[in-house]
Formats: sequence, structure tokens, C-alpha cells
Amino acid sequence: MIKHFLNFEWKQFFRSSYWQKSIALNILMGFLALYFMLTFLILGISIYPLLKKQFPESDPLILVNGFLFYWFLGDLVMRFFLQKLPVVNIKPLLTLPIKRSSILNYVLGKSAISFFNFLPLFAIIPFGVILIFEDYSTTTALIWMLLMYIFTLIINFLNFIIEAKSAETELSFLPIIAIASGLFALNYFEIISISSLLGNAVNSIISNPLLILIPLAILVGLYAFNYLELKKKLYVDGSLKAKAAVATTTDLAWTRRFGDIAPFLQLDLKLLWRNKRPRSTIFILVIGLLYGLIFYPNPTYQNMPAMFVFVGIFVTGIFMINFGQFIPAWDSGYYKLLMSQNIKYKQYLNSKYSLMTISAVIMFVLSIPYVYFGWKILAIHFAAMVYNIGVNSHVLLFGGSFNRKKIDLTQRAAFNYQGTGAVQWLIGFPLLLIPILFFYIPYKFINFEAGIITLIVLGGIGIIFHQKLMNFITKRYLTSKHKMISAFDQNN
Repeated sequence: MIKHFLNFEWKQFFRSSYWQKSIALNILMGFLALYFMLTFLILGISIYPLLKKQFPESDPLILVNGFLFYWFLGDLVMRFFLQKLPVVNIKPLLTLPIKRSSILNYVLGKSAISFFNFLPLFAIIPFGVILIFEDYSTTTALIWMLLMYIFTLIINFLNFIIEAKSAETELSFLPIIAIASGLFALNYFEIISISSLLGNAVNSIISNPLLILIPLAILVGLYAFNYLELKKKLYVDGSLKAKAAVATTTDLAWTRRFGDIAPFLQLDLKLLWRNKRPRSTIFILVIGLLYGLIFYPNPTYQNMPAMFVFVGIFVTGIFMINFGQFIPAWDSGYYKLLMSQNIKYKQYLNSKYSLMTISAVIMFVLSIPYVYFGWKILAIHFAAMVYNIGVNSHVLLFGGSFNRKKIDLTQRAAFNYQGTGAVQWLIGFPLLLIPILFFYIPYKFINFEAGIITLIVLGGIGIIFHQKLMNFITKRYLTSKHKMISAFDQNN
């Protein structure tokens, strides 16, 4: 049966339109995977001699075990935002004579061999091999390597439980932030020295290998819990339960002043307010607005204006980035119907542009109190707003023409990576890093004002040539229209 599942996965992967139309992106993601594997490999090889050099009187293995808490905590947080339970289209399988247990074990087993569980081995195995060559017993090294991989799998299945329990909340990332912050605070303020407890536990298991049965039991328990939770949802009619909702109507008459894009603007505003997933882009504005408080009061960054440009782009463009990177996937559920109507595609895209522009202006106005930290902060925010409107908005719209993944608007609201592909990751580089470069070069060779003027000029050029840029972007969307319709029709 496993062979049949693997065969289905193989065909689904290579027959999907996303693979066929994005081979170059898949190759680039492969290179990124190789980069991280090489990084972990270098870490695994170099950590022992580095610790031996810095702390010649201490045992490197004991030191590593003392820092495992921070590794595991960071791993858990990163998995929550990046790793999702492997998706298998199970409804067609439920009508066939296949045991539910086979389907569930395959889904959970598939998660156990994900890249997130595979990557740490590039650091664990080299470090374990070095331990053997450094006169540690072979048993000690093997037990340590096995224990590290068991902990990796424990984090894997624990992440799915935390994600499932927090998925129904409006800001579903808050539980993991609260858990991680709480554990870090308990350890940092030495209320409970979790790092010492975990390090001592690992040392005890290495000394007495029979104790490895305890983390194994924890792993089995987490696996069983995930199994039972998934089993509750494994029914053909599981998604057919009627949902009661109170109907509300909104006039939005003020949008009529925007002319022929008003109907599309009204649809976007209703989509943002009535659906769980896009509504997160509104609530996350508060986080974006307060983001500057991390950097501006910190003396470390006072001589790093380039970092302030990053903050300004992020603060004034937080909605633009979160909303714009999924254009037109927000409308993927009815994209075929939308494209069958007698509408001008340019009007459709202009409504998205207008919404992003309005958000950038509003965020700049709300961020004016940051002038408390100096007039340079206000100048950076203004330049970042102009750059976002003139450059980043067009970059986001152009990047949207490569979107091929459908979005379910009713799913978890925040940091849901369903519908996220390589396009969303790659587009972050020109959005956030290039404006820093444009600012830094004139700032370095001329002065601060030259860097600000450069950003404003670039944004102004984008605003002046908006119509020409929109004509080019519209042609790109029209060329990709049928490919997107076909891709959105697939079960992603």
C-alpha cells in the first residue's frame, strides 16, 4: 500500500501545473536546500574544535548539551511558521477499500521524513563521528546521535499539535509566541533553568542508555495523539457540516469616488473583513506599527540607518506585503467566474494597487509619532512610503502573475503557508533588501539626505510611470490567465 501512495505522490508532484510552470523556481529552491545542508554540515564539523579552543577546560559534549534548549526552542518556532502537515488528497481514497490506519500512518510517516527532520542530521552525524575520533566511546556517540534525532521527531509531532490547537484563533501565531517567550523567560531569568535540566537529562541518558526509553515513549505518545486527532477528521462528509453565520451588509458608498475600480475595491474590502485568512492582514497592522519600538530605542542600531530603512519599509508596507504577495490567489476560489465576466483586467489590478497605496499612506500617518526618536526616522518613513507606493506595489503585482497556488479563505488566519510557494519567498528579497542597497550607496558616499532623496526619486518615478507599468503588468496577467485558471482548479 505504501508503494501505491508513493506512486500517487510522484505523479501528483510532476503532473501539477506548479511544477511544470515553475521548474526554474524549483531548481533555485534546490540550491537553497543544498546551501542549508552545507551550512549544517560545516556547523557539525567545526563546533567541536571551536568549543575545544574557546573552552579548553570543559567537555565540548557537555557544553553542546547545555545549549540544546535554545536549539530545540528555535527549531519549534521555525517549524510552526514554515512546516505544515503533509497534504494528501484523501477523499478519493476513503471510497476505496483502504484502511484508514494505512492512510493516517502514511501521512504521519511522510512528515517524519520531511526536510526539517532531514536537515539536522547534517550537523548531528558529523559531530557524533568526531566524538568517536576524539576518544569518546562509540556507544556514547551513537546514543547521542539517536537521542538527537528522537528529539527532532518529538519537535516535529509537537509542532503539529500546537498548530492544530491554535488554528482556530484569529491570530494563531500568538500561542507559539507565548509558549516560546514563556519558556525563554523562565530560563533567562533563572526561575527554572530549563537549559540545565535538559542538558543534565541528556547527560544522564548518555550515561545510562536504558533511559532513552523515556524520550521514545514521549515520541510514541505524541504520534498516537496526532493519529487520534487526524482520525476524528478522516471522513468523507467531514467538511460538509453546515456552518451558521450572521449575515451582515455594508454599504461602502465612500468607495464610489474611486470611479470604475470601485466595484473591485468593494469586493476586496468585503473579502478582507468577512474571511478569516485575509482578515489577518488587518490585525497584523498593529504588529507592524509597533515593530519600530524594537529598533529605534536600542542604542545598538543608532549608527545603522540602513536598518532603519528596513524598518520603515516594513512598517509602512506591512499590509502591502502581506496582501500583495497573494494577488490574485485571494480570488482563486472564484477566479474562473471572475475571468468569465466582461471586465477589464487593468481595472481589477488597479483596485489592488489602490488598496495597497491607501494602506501605505495610512501606515505612514499612524507612524508619525516615531518622530519622537528624531526627524530622521520620520524622513525614512516618508521615503519608505513613497518607495513602497512607486516600486514595491508594482513588484508585488508583477510577482502575482506567477502565483499558481489556491488559497482557502476560511482556514487559519495568520501565518498560514497554505497557498505559499517559491514566488512568495523569492519576492521578499527585492521588497526588503534592494531599498536598503539603494539607500546605503548614496548614504555611504555622500550623506544621509542623499540616501533619502534616492528612495523618494525612485518611488516618484514609479508613480509617474504607473500607467505604463500597469499596462506591462496587465499584459503579463493576460498571458498567464488560463494557466492560473487551470492551476487554481487543482486541489493544492
